[in-house]
Amino acid sequence: MNRPAQPDFAVLGGGLCGRLVAWRLAGQGHRVALYERGDAAGSQAAAWVAAAMLAPLAEAASAELLITRLGASSLDAWPQVLAELPEPVFFQRNGTLVVWHHADRTEAPLFERRVRSNAPAELLDGGFVTLAGAQVGAAEPALAGRFNQGWLLPREGQLDNRQVLAALAAGLAQRGVETHWNTPVDEQSLPPACVTIDCRGLGAKPVLPTLRGIRGEVARVHAPGINLTRPVRLLHPRYPLYIAPKQNDLYVIGATEVEGEDMSPVSVRSALELLSAAFSVHPGFGEARILELNSQCRPTLPDHRPALLWDGAQTLRVNGLYRHGYMIAPEVADEAVRFAAALLDGRIGDADAFADWRRAARWSELFQQDCAREPA
Repeated sequence: MNRPAQPDFAVLGGGLCGRLVAWRLAGQGHRVALYERGDAAGSQAAAWVAAAMLAPLAEAASAELLITRLGASSLDAWPQVLAELPEPVFFQRNGTLVVWHHADRTEAPLFERRVRSNAPAELLDGGFVTLAGAQVGAAEPALAGRFNQGWLLPREGQLDNRQVLAALAAGLAQRGVETHWNTPVDEQSLPPACVTIDCRGLGAKPVLPTLRGIRGEVARVHAPGINLTRPVRLLHPRYPLYIAPKQNDLYVIGATEVEGEDMSPVSVRSALELLSAAFSVHPGFGEARILELNSQCRPTLPDHRPALLWDGAQTLRVNGLYRHGYMIAPEVADEAVRFAAALLDGRIGDADAFADWRRAARWSELFQQDCAREPA
């Protein structure tokens, strides 16, 4: 039996979300082609420069309820995703430790108030544990005697971002996805497909003019002997820090968030702040070896929410995951896959059908219709 001349789906953009969407669709038996301007490693994607913390409760200090709910569901989904991939990925669900220096103690009640306002009740119940005195050292022996107070968020997790990208690339090959690495997409001549799914992040700015980049900067260091067992967040009025321990004494350290699509190297100021704050958490970081100082821009929409935008025809745009990519990607990708499959089989063809779909969807807040394009 001859296969159709064009694939069922063309996925534009091979970052984290694009890979997840293409991999899921191929797993359902669809013919999928993926186009990515960068390499198979994902080194040009925002997902390459990330700590990949799965921390919906900690993020509730700055994120709204929709994001924390997406994060909680995605955290539960990640183990099944990883179990289906053909290569191993470091995954840990050992919680998050939040601490602060005495001079910054006024940050603690602000953090707690924001978390309790923005997090689902089920996350808070047993998921936000107050620590005092020796309890901090009992929870994280590497920090014994260094902090008098803290919170343990025991259900949160993390993974290795670059291992995920590599395992998804292997999964795409295993499922027969037609991959086109190092292949920029021409907006005037899109690849042929029954349905197009645009996951290009900032690469979609020509069709999403309100999209903007928010710069993030991280350090990756090798620090044997510190032995942190979970991500640690340090509250600070200017640069709240996170330190995420990965395998083999590798640590990802980040804090900065800068408006603007500046892709230049990390500034001296940012590097000093990052590394000084890490040193203040544990002096062992003074002997760490800097492996990388990296920057990237996360694609962000005006409301800081992810969005699934339908153009009224056969294109779906998945964008705006901002700083929460790894935390929410499984749920966002699965919602996109369900909608794309409905486009393919003709269940959605006009505004009324779209409105009905959105009302019935689990994550209805994600769906938008591109008002610049009328339904076909």
